[in-house]
Amino acid sequence: MVWKPLTRRAMRAAERYIDTMRSRHSMPITLVPPWAVPFKPALLAVAVLAGCASGPSATLVSAHSSAAQPASPEVSAEALTEQRFAYWLAAFRASARDAGIDDATLDATLSKVRLYHRAVVADRAQPEFTRTFWDYLDGVITERRVSNGQQKLLEWRDQVDAVNARYGLPGPVLMAVWGIESNFGGNYGNVPVFDALSTLGFEGRREAWAKTELMAALQIVQRGDIDPGRMVGSWAGAMGQTQFMPTSYLAYAVDADGDGRRDIWSSMPDVLASTANFLARSGWQAAEPWGVEVQLPSGFDPARADPGVRQSSEQWGTEGVRTMDGAPLPAMADATVLQPAGARGPAFLVGRNYRALLRYNNSMSYALTVGLLSQRIAGGPPVQGAWPRDLRALTRGEVMALQIALNQRGFDSGTPDGQMGPATRGALRAFQRSAGLPADGFPTEALLKLAQQTP
Repeated sequence: MVWKPLTRRAMRAAERYIDTMRSRHSMPITLVPPWAVPFKPALLAVAVLAGCASGPSATLVSAHSSAAQPASPEVSAEALTEQRFAYWLAAFRASARDAGIDDATLDATLSKVRLYHRAVVADRAQPEFTRTFWDYLDGVITERRVSNGQQKLLEWRDQVDAVNARYGLPGPVLMAVWGIESNFGGNYGNVPVFDALSTLGFEGRREAWAKTELMAALQIVQRGDIDPGRMVGSWAGAMGQTQFMPTSYLAYAVDADGDGRRDIWSSMPDVLASTANFLARSGWQAAEPWGVEVQLPSGFDPARADPGVRQSSEQWGTEGVRTMDGAPLPAMADATVLQPAGARGPAFLVGRNYRALLRYNNSMSYALTVGLLSQRIAGGPPVQGAWPRDLRALTRGEVMALQIALNQRGFDSGTPDGQMGPATRGALRAFQRSAGLPADGFPTEALLKLAQQTP
């Protein structure tokens, strides 16, 4: 006989049984995973009660099975996965109830959850090839997106002005975030948030994080902000037109239209105010720009183009850093020079507002692109410096090979993982200095070959 996956009715029965046992014995219950005990539809629940009357650890099982009985080879891998998922979900539901989520909310959300396998695939995916920053920029800052951003800015001018007055966020910046996150509301995802987060929690790689986000999603529904059927977003659980995770929604979402709900899916006042509130509370400074493209003086040490080197724009100006048209640098505190393509590419001076954008999405490419797109939407110029388009991005495997080579040469890049983090960039800068090269920390194929040569 081939056993079927745990049905919804059986899962609810299992939960009721577990609650009864918890109440009766006043002690914690741990679900025995279904791969350890064979499952049949008649099996309502398998639980371990610590310290109950029958002994320190008594196992409750269906009368039709034994905890020691091995799983049947006839059970398909897919069926076992569904069973395991159902048990995981039942356990999470019990913990959510203990945390104060009512049964009406649990029934409206978790009872309809399905495994969303694409979330696991996307979460585990580590693309072998990465894109250069200029390729990413070309794909995001298109003439059409710039034009649409300008049109949307005019369309929502009253709401944008109100948000700017309250939070200090410029309209072009809000339009840039909106345009990048969902193409101005045209595509903010159609994956049920509860499917995505439940799947990621069950998969286990980031279970604690997914459970936290899933609990926050339940709280959103319980508060009445959104009908669970409309709670859709990306495969990772990011929601609405500017892609808030549920915890960010609870912390930053705003009811700007006064209807008693924080609707980041269909209320543009709420979308704009929520996004502005997030950035304002992340450190946005109304008196400063996001940044500015700059020209560096002759002999500038590229090692100083590092996020750890911060000083006022006035100080950078005394070192010869200038805007592209030679005008004085805008006032910025704690400003940093960025060279996203190394010493051969354009340079930018960025400050606290750039770092606020990093709080929204911790990626240099993302934060810098938001700033540059907002610049275009405001009528400003594109990047004027030339990108080194003859270079290609190293693959993940090549970055790992570079890390191994640097470590072997005595330049500590940490544990090789294929990621260009601060330790790897620091090690690469040190290697470049030792070789008499500009220490920009930018990985290239030529540097990889040089590092792999016998010392």
